[in-house]
Amino acid sequence: MEHFQLKRAADVEQALNMAMAQTSAVNPPGMPSTRFLAGGTTLLDLMKLDVERPTQVIDIHRLPLDKVETLDGGVTIGAMVRNADLANHPLIKTHYPVLSQALLSGASAQLRNMATTGGNLLQRTRCIYFRDTKTPCNKREPGSGCSAIEGFNRNLAILGTSDHCIATNPSDMNVAMTALEATVHTESPEARRSIAIDEFFLLPGTTPERETSLNAGELITHVTLPAPMPGSRSVYLKLRDRASYEFALASAAVVLTVSSGRIDHVRIALGGVGVKPWRSHEAEAALLGRAPDAPAFRAAAEAALQSARPQSQNGFKVELAKRCIQHALTLATQTA
Repeated sequence: MEHFQLKRAADVEQALNMAMAQTSAVNPPGMPSTRFLAGGTTLLDLMKLDVERPTQVIDIHRLPLDKVETLDGGVTIGAMVRNADLANHPLIKTHYPVLSQALLSGASAQLRNMATTGGNLLQRTRCIYFRDTKTPCNKREPGSGCSAIEGFNRNLAILGTSDHCIATNPSDMNVAMTALEATVHTESPEARRSIAIDEFFLLPGTTPERETSLNAGELITHVTLPAPMPGSRSVYLKLRDRASYEFALASAAVVLTVSSGRIDHVRIALGGVGVKPWRSHEAEAALLGRAPDAPAFRAAAEAALQSARPQSQNGFKVELAKRCIQHALTLATQTA
């Protein structure tokens, strides 16, 4: 682990001022030299592995950003809200069950007690080559190459990939947030921003080291969810190699409403198969106005995976994701 400065911020303004002093420095390439430390469940691991090498770490766990509150019929979630608290919050369990289910399917109870909403949004890939500094990785060291394309890629992405990166986004929470059309709110010394979650995450393209639209020194303060539609139903389904403490091979978050025997609103997001939480507009279009039945669900699944680009070892994910979508839709439409 490299030497770094540890500072503690008492409020958002102080955290931003601390970060601003080093925003011009970059280490490693493409990554800010300052990192904000919340629960530390990802950052500390990556620092120990020498993947993350910040020169300054700002401890923000004292920041007053740990509330879940109603807002204009929806909900606002502070960036420091712990995953366990969010999953078990009455507002979330009652009105956004897909989010509660996604959070409870991730990690372990101990990690959920530490991990935060803001940190989960920034959770980095579990690709073995990203975490192994002895191997080339464009995400970790731009221009060095992608070892996964010709290497072990069973767990990696089949949607949104490029010739430079095929790493998956590992978060369950982010998939549910995408289906719920969350908005990520940030602050920097220059401005406050509200970023639609589907625009918050970036495709790798030729710059896989840039995973989100955050700028150097910009801090996530909270997330807002719109008011749930009357009569909406939602489900998160996660398929994995073992029943607990495992990342998704394929997952699906479904939010929908059915009126007069037809689907009149639907949002579908996929995990485990995309380079970012994958909103499937194609699947949604295939379902609108149709009866919630097996033929419609199959059509949606086919549409969702039509642009899949499997690698040498993960072709099974195409069919697995299709079945995940169909089963999630079946569960959602059976929910009272």
